[in-house]
Amino acid sequence: MSTSADDTDGESSDSDGESSRGHQLARKALEEARNAARAAGKSVGEGRSVARPRRDRSRTRWSGAGPDKRDPQPLGRLLGGVSSTRGWDPRIGEGTVLAGWNRIVGADIAAHAQPTVLHDKVLHISAESTAWATQLRLIQAQILAKIAESVGNGVVTSLRITGPKAPSWRKGERHIRGRGPRDTYG
Repeated sequence: MSTSADDTDGESSDSDGESSRGHQLARKALEEARNAARAAGKSVGEGRSVARPRRDRSRTRWSGAGPDKRDPQPLGRLLGGVSSTRGWDPRIGEGTVLAGWNRIVGADIAAHAQPTVLHDKVLHISAESTAWATQLRLIQAQILAKIAESVGNGVVTSLRITGPKAPSWRKGERHIRGRGPRDTYG
């Protein structure tokens, strides 16, 4: 190997020489940083305690065989915690009642009555006939119990059950007040 003027420090130009040169450059930079810190009035080890984050003492203990808050949690439980801390529980309960109506009351009742709106903890239910509306009014305590069991207490406090809308006799701009033309039915 030939030597050059740069090799006077004992460094060679091959790959081992480049790594030793890099090592020496890093050591030189470290020494310059230490000297600059000393000149600024800090001791060499003083800055380390500031840069190191504080340890959380609860994480130093082993969790053991029992459940722990650090264990993986089901997604439903995590979302439930987020929804309760942000105050979304009432709206989620309302959506659950309206979306899960078939599951809550059963297929027979759901085939003849549908919830229309949930406002101020009052669930409005529209039945397909007056007979179904009457039957639902008779079992409304049981329906409320099923809703409370499925969604939770306080989401729905009462039911307003209506039958089908009656036909309107009010047609056109000019009409007569009252119950309608009753005398034409024979």
